[in-house]
Amino acid sequence: MFYQTYSAALFGVEAEIICVEADVCNGLPLFSMVGYLASEVREAKERVRIAIKNSGFSLCPKHITVNLSPADIRKEGASYDLPVAVAVLAAFGHISQDSLEKNIIVGELSLDGSVKAVDGILPVLFAAKKKGFSHCMIPWDNLEEGSFVKGITVIGVKSLREAVDYFCGRRVADRNMQEGCNSTKSFPKEARLEENLDFSEIAGQEALKRAMSIGAAGWHNILMVGPPGSGKTMAARRFPTILPELSEEEAMEISQIYSAAGLLKEPPYFIRKRPFRAPHHSITITALTGGGIRPRVGEISLAHGGVLFLDELTEFKKTTLEALRQPMEEGRIQIDRLHGSFSFPAGFLFIGAMNIATTKLIQCGIAEMPENKAFHGFCSFVFSLFEPFFCRGS
Repeated sequence: MFYQTYSAALFGVEAEIICVEADVCNGLPLFSMVGYLASEVREAKERVRIAIKNSGFSLCPKHITVNLSPADIRKEGASYDLPVAVAVLAAFGHISQDSLEKNIIVGELSLDGSVKAVDGILPVLFAAKKKGFSHCMIPWDNLEEGSFVKGITVIGVKSLREAVDYFCGRRVADRNMQEGCNSTKSFPKEARLEENLDFSEIAGQEALKRAMSIGAAGWHNILMVGPPGSGKTMAARRFPTILPELSEEEAMEISQIYSAAGLLKEPPYFIRKRPFRAPHHSITITALTGGGIRPRVGEISLAHGGVLFLDELTEFKKTTLEALRQPMEEGRIQIDRLHGSFSFPAGFLFIGAMNIATTKLIQCGIAEMPENKAFHGFCSFVFSLFEPFFCRGS
């Protein structure tokens, strides 16, 4: 018999709906999966088979074929375990096809049948809502994160047995699960940042505070130059506290990015304050801008809507700084790979800090020419690269 259910695949910071089809017929006992699958998805058949057995369900020796369509999209990750198990059980008659309509299912299975948390729940829920799905079944550990999305019913399950009971109309006795099914949670007001920083803590430095206030008001990039210990890093870390508060739409957008990156695994499972990212100067281009074999967001996307702070700016590689030019111009970064093209948001406010004044101060006669000409040339490059962005808003 042929049955199908739906899941979602994460591509960058967005999700695509995937149809999970299962067919059971007579023949040589075999469990095969097709549909342009990565190795971790192909291994799902073993996890699913053992999880079904340990959940108390028996499968007759049949030829089982599972297809994840569309076949031209590469499927990666472990979030297909639960929808594959549900589709197989439906094909064996344990679940009716009608109960699977308008449902999105995601989750990783353990061998004992328990459901483990996965990354990218927020993009999945927004994609399901956009495509007209009314229900989404997710792991219990992701329920708190998914409950902030309104307009779609979210069901959290702890095991494969609970998922089957839900689709068969046998409600789980756990009342917390039922209360979590209604996405009525209000927009959180608490801050996500653990540090209690405040811009008013900066003593003195009136010129710096005025420049930062102007930068915050007009969303202008900032370059700080001064001797070590003068308070550049301290001021930069407190800069987000004078930026406007996030709107609900902005908070949702930023939270989707962090959800796709797997950074919403701790309370309050939502980004409420503008992010502040301060990567080390040894960071690679891929880690800064995003990418990789399986493209993931970089630091500039994690700083979207907030601040990207590069301390010791002259210590960064020239090629790494050059990679910031286009994202600072367009507010997004386009990453093209063999498996597709990905567009990541990168609307950040840039703050740089340097320990010495170089080219401009030298030209003004305030500082002397350093003996290291290579270093002088690199400083000239830094000023030429970022000067257009400091003369106007990003």
